[in-house]
Amino acid sequence: MATIVSTNAMQVQTNEKNSAGVKNGFKQKVIIKLKVLRSKKTGGWYSAFLCLVNQGLATLAFFGVGVNLVLFLVRVLGQDNATAANNVSKWTGTVYLCSLLGAFISDSYWGRFLTCAIFQLILLLGLVIMSITSWIFLIKPNGCGDGILNCVPPSPLGTALFYLAIYLVALGYGGHQPTIATFGSDQFDEANPKEKISRAAYFGYFYFALNAGSLISNTILVYYEDGGKWTLGFWASTAAALLGLFIFLLGTPGYKYVKSFGNPLPRVAQVFVAAVRKWRVANVEGEELYEVDGSESSIKGTRKILHSNDFKKLDKAAIVTEEDRQRPAFNPWRLCTITQVEEAKCIIRMCPIWLCTIMYSVIFTQMASLFVEQGEVMDATIGHFRLPAASMSAFDICSVLACTFLYRFMVVPLAGKISGNPKGLTELQRMGVGLVIGMLSMVAAGVTEIYRLKHVIPGKEASSLSIFWQIPQYILVGASEVFMYVGQLEFFNGQAPDGIKSLGSSLCMASMSLGNYVSSMLVNMVMTITARGERHGWIPENLNNGHIDRFYFLLFGLALVDLFAFVVFAKWYKGIQHEGSDESCTKEGVKESQVLDKV
Repeated sequence: MATIVSTNAMQVQTNEKNSAGVKNGFKQKVIIKLKVLRSKKTGGWYSAFLCLVNQGLATLAFFGVGVNLVLFLVRVLGQDNATAANNVSKWTGTVYLCSLLGAFISDSYWGRFLTCAIFQLILLLGLVIMSITSWIFLIKPNGCGDGILNCVPPSPLGTALFYLAIYLVALGYGGHQPTIATFGSDQFDEANPKEKISRAAYFGYFYFALNAGSLISNTILVYYEDGGKWTLGFWASTAAALLGLFIFLLGTPGYKYVKSFGNPLPRVAQVFVAAVRKWRVANVEGEELYEVDGSESSIKGTRKILHSNDFKKLDKAAIVTEEDRQRPAFNPWRLCTITQVEEAKCIIRMCPIWLCTIMYSVIFTQMASLFVEQGEVMDATIGHFRLPAASMSAFDICSVLACTFLYRFMVVPLAGKISGNPKGLTELQRMGVGLVIGMLSMVAAGVTEIYRLKHVIPGKEASSLSIFWQIPQYILVGASEVFMYVGQLEFFNGQAPDGIKSLGSSLCMASMSLGNYVSSMLVNMVMTITARGERHGWIPENLNNGHIDRFYFLLFGLALVDLFAFVVFAKWYKGIQHEGSDESCTKEGVKESQVLDKV
């Protein structure tokens, strides 16, 4: 009996040991799994690829509304051509103006991931309201707005909901785009030579993804919308935005996150206030200016910026006076670090370059307004099929997609061998080339309009000239985008200090914003001057009575003046240099070109 008890006791002990062993083994496995997860590399091309797909789908959703908006305003809301073109310019300007808001919130408070997620939700909400409003209030009778069947004049409620929806779309997409551009570039470490090249390549692929998404909007969606199926197009845009948000959130565990750096406005203001307070203090050498110890700057998480010799009056903000030494703690409104001063200098240097890009944006915005209205009064039939005028922007997109690869795999290697720069052309050189090509697109558009007017059908608003005469102007705009906008993204993001990277990316969109507002202003001025008395003006309701060719040539002339200013400021510009970084890219040109071949 004792033996039996002893045996049972041994079995119980054995079971307890086995149970304890299983628990310990399970704990060990969990610990190992956690260590693997902790050691797992975040960021890289997989995370960046999710950002690219997200951008493509968000752009598809946005252009599902924007690409045909001028025709929606004319056909469904009953607006005239000039009013519709101005409203589209103002709306598009608001889209890109919202990019500054998104970038500011991203850099200062929410961080890039949260900002991207929230603004995508706003975009989705706007698209849902847009779809429901067009379905219930605006498309009456069903199928109207196709250019043949007129819609019933909209009710005030329907119009109000429509404008609420499109401006929510403007806010959502505007706040999302520059933030996702910077968030995607965050997935690469700038200190790593391979990832530095990948980071530069990312911006080219980012613009490629943007145009790939808009290609669907400009071909498939625009076809259905032009045929009166506006609601179907808006619901398709909503579905694309929802899928994009899902894919973005899918990558949450693998993203590399960058924390917000605080509000940059007080930091910049402190530099100017401190410099004014020490206006009478004599300048000192750069080595004597104030900077915190350690590898990081006073702005947590950012690198130090090396001192530059221009704007010496601002250096006074970093001079340590006897009064500063006597204080128990340094007052940032009296004494700033070199990095803080250089951040303010960097913003000042970038401003003239940025202002010179606005005129190009005026050229670019014609593609969504006057190009479409011009195409509407041209022969767009292919057999029994009528091509929507807005779908001609597909040639712009195809041009962008083709030129992106041509630039990356042909121009970069060739220009790199000639100049010794592994990037081929510098960002400023690319922007200058983009401006020149954009000017040529205005010449092509003007010539097309001259020939269109020669082929006007008597008694009708249409012309017998084929809409395919517009192809050169769209292709030239697309080629110019590859140089101008990709160059802008790389330039402003690369030259912006760490604490305002998203703001740097948003400057590209802010340029588009002001470009749209300037375009609207120019249209109003031109019509005020040219439509006096019995004259119809350059951009009348019936384009056959006008001269939009003269407006295109006017834009060419203004852009030519802008080009001269851009060249002057580009030669004057001095790039930002971080502490510990190479002073010149050419010093390791061979190494970087080897890495570039592998990307």
